[in-house]
Amino acid sequence: MPPLHIGLLGAGGIARAHLPGWLALGARVSVYTVDGSAEKLAAEYTERGHDVRSFDHLDDVLADVSAVDVCTPTPTHKELALAAVAAGRHVVCEKPLALAARDAEEIGAAADAAGVRLHPAHVVRYFPAYAALRQAVTRGDLGELAVLRFTRGGARPQWAPWFGDPAQSGGVIMDLMVHDIDIARWIAGDVVRVHARTRGVEHATGTPPEVVTASAVLTHASGAVSHINGLWGLPDQQFRTTFRVAGAGGLLTHDSTAVPGFRITAQGVRAANESIPTSPMTESPFHTELREFAASWRDGGPVPRVSTRDGIEAVRIAEAAVESSRTGRVIEINESPESLKSTESTKNPETEETAR
Repeated sequence: MPPLHIGLLGAGGIARAHLPGWLALGARVSVYTVDGSAEKLAAEYTERGHDVRSFDHLDDVLADVSAVDVCTPTPTHKELALAAVAAGRHVVCEKPLALAARDAEEIGAAADAAGVRLHPAHVVRYFPAYAALRQAVTRGDLGELAVLRFTRGGARPQWAPWFGDPAQSGGVIMDLMVHDIDIARWIAGDVVRVHARTRGVEHATGTPPEVVTASAVLTHASGAVSHINGLWGLPDQQFRTTFRVAGAGGLLTHDSTAVPGFRITAQGVRAANESIPTSPMTESPFHTELREFAASWRDGGPVPRVSTRDGIEAVRIAEAAVESSRTGRVIEINESPESLKSTESTKNPETEETAR
C-alpha cells in the first residue's frame, strides 16, 4: 500500500491540531493556503524531521494526495470540498460542513456521486466523556431519555477576524454550539423542533468584543428535550464543557473542569484565546478521529462514527436555531431546508425556561 499522503488545506489553529495526528499516522502532508502561512507551518515541522511541504496552488495538491483535510474558515468549506471531491479525493472537513444545510447537502451528494468518503469532523464524539455517554445510552443504562443539558463556553475567538462576522462564522450557535447540537442528536436521535435565543452583539466591533451567550431547546422525535447553552466570554474565560443527561433509569453528568487535562494539540503552539479543547488522555481525539477516517477507506475499516448525514443534520439544526434566534419563533425541522416551518414561540411550552 502506498504511503498516506494528505492535503491539508489551511494553517490556522485547527490545522495545527490536525497536523500532528496525520504525522502520527505516518503521513506525508502537503499544506495549502492562499496567504503564505503554509510555508511557515511546513518549515516548523520540516525542522523537526517531518515530511511536510507547502504549496501555493490547490491543483498541485489535489493532483497527488490520497485525501484532503479542509481546515479553512467556514465560508470556504463548500468550494474546497467540492474541488477535492471533483478530483476524486476523500475529504475530511472541519465542522460545520457549511453555513447552510442546502450547501452541506450539495457537498454530500457530490461525494456520493464520486464514490469518495466525506467525513464531517465533529471531534467531540471522540472525547472520552462523550463517547462513554453514547455507550451508556446505547446499553440502556439510563433508560428512556428525558432531558439532556449541555454547556460549552470559553473566551470569544479573536485570533482570526472572520469569527467576529456572523455572516462568515455563523455566530456562537453555528460555530460553537454545533458541537453539542451534534452530540444531542447522536445521543437522543433526530430533532423535530428548535427554539433559540442569543444575547449580546455577535458582530465584533469593539475591543474586546462583547460577551455573547446563546441557548437552544431541541425537541427530539423521541420526545426527549435537549437544552444547549453556549458562551463566547471575556479573554480570561476558562474553556469549560458540561453535560447532564437524565433518563427514566438514571443520570450521567460531566464537567471538563473537574478532570485534570493537558494540552495535546498544536505541539504547544497556539494563538491567544484559542479555544481548542484539551482532553485528559494520552492520544489526541483529533488523532483518533483522523485514524478512524483514514482506516475507513484505506484499510477497509468500519464506517466512521460521524456520517455525511450527521454533518448535514448538525448544520440543519444549527441553521434552524440561528433562524429561531433571529425571529423569536419556534422552527419545525423537516427533511429539507426549504421546508422549515415556523410558529409563534409562545405556543411551545418546552421553550419557557429558555425564554425567561
